[in-house]
Amino acid sequence: MEVMSRRALNRALLARQHLLTRHHGPAWAMVEHLVGMQAQVPDHPYVGLWSRLESFEPGELSRMVERRQAVRLSLMRSTIHLVTRRDALGLRPMFSPLAERHFFRGSPWGRNLTPAAAAAAIAAGKELLHERPRTVAELAKLLAERFPGQDGPSMAYAVRSQVPLVFVPPRGIWGKGGLVKLTTFEAWLSEAPGPAVPEEELVLRYLAAFGPASPADLRAWSGLAMRAVFERLRPRLKSFRDARGAEMFDLPDAPRPPSDTPAPPRLLPDYDNILLGHADRTRIMPPGRNLGLFSPAGIMKGSVLVDGFVRAAWIPVKGTGRTDISITPFEKALGKADRNAVAEEAMRLLEMLAPGDRHGVRFAAVKS
Repeated sequence: MEVMSRRALNRALLARQHLLTRHHGPAWAMVEHLVGMQAQVPDHPYVGLWSRLESFEPGELSRMVERRQAVRLSLMRSTIHLVTRRDALGLRPMFSPLAERHFFRGSPWGRNLTPAAAAAAIAAGKELLHERPRTVAELAKLLAERFPGQDGPSMAYAVRSQVPLVFVPPRGIWGKGGLVKLTTFEAWLSEAPGPAVPEEELVLRYLAAFGPASPADLRAWSGLAMRAVFERLRPRLKSFRDARGAEMFDLPDAPRPPSDTPAPPRLLPDYDNILLGHADRTRIMPPGRNLGLFSPAGIMKGSVLVDGFVRAAWIPVKGTGRTDISITPFEKALGKADRNAVAEEAMRLLEMLAPGDRHGVRFAAVKS
């Protein structure tokens, strides 16, 4: 069984994610190829697509959201993802059991409600959100009025986790904001979710975007345990081992470039898919590092890939008529050639982030 080094796994991942060479194609196809994009912050998928697509312009994705061809909803790991309409309908049923477990076993709100109280709140909440989009706070107030003596926020979050819901614009439209409002699938997409994507299809799509990978990797990415599915698919897959001897699976014809393939610098958004796709993140993250790289709150700002690995963070800095990108390397300073290449990429990103402003790139002190 072939052993793949850390660099070989890195180059395979970059190739699948279209971060070695930008892809020529529509935004919807890339969103589906990636099996959704992290979207807790609505603008982040725009940056992620810009890093992967040739000539991407934000209006393309904004139009998809406005036309209900793309939606934001809770999916993998019960976190918010942007997916196409087709994937919203097919993926949401797969994650309903995960959302139920997360609410009743892992959240403080689930402990505040009896099963009967939760069921009543869920039925009423679905009706209220189908009527029109509402915020969680508005929903909590209405449910507290309807069910005196019950905790309003707990009931609202029961609805939020158990009812298939989508986040509605204007949040998610480039350059626009607004309150976080939700409504039902039936109200927004004119149909209920389903049928569910077959488990085998999900595994194959995951490997196409993140392979080679193990069942533990898929579980870290999705929250779903699918070791049995990998075993059923074994005859159709190619097996590898990593440097520690762990078995991984892959599509036989998927790209696995040589480990010395050049990797251009890329600027990725906070919590980009590529950072969350594996149990062992050392194929993209520095050994010993995790996602709490820089922020005191434990939230990393955007990542800078240099030679394929996360070696710095970036953050936009707004001023009057000017927007800069500040880049903070870590462990050791970037060499002159790398700094120049990163600065060129950052300046191109600024053309999308702040058109019409004056632009600049700053390199902050090394972060140990």
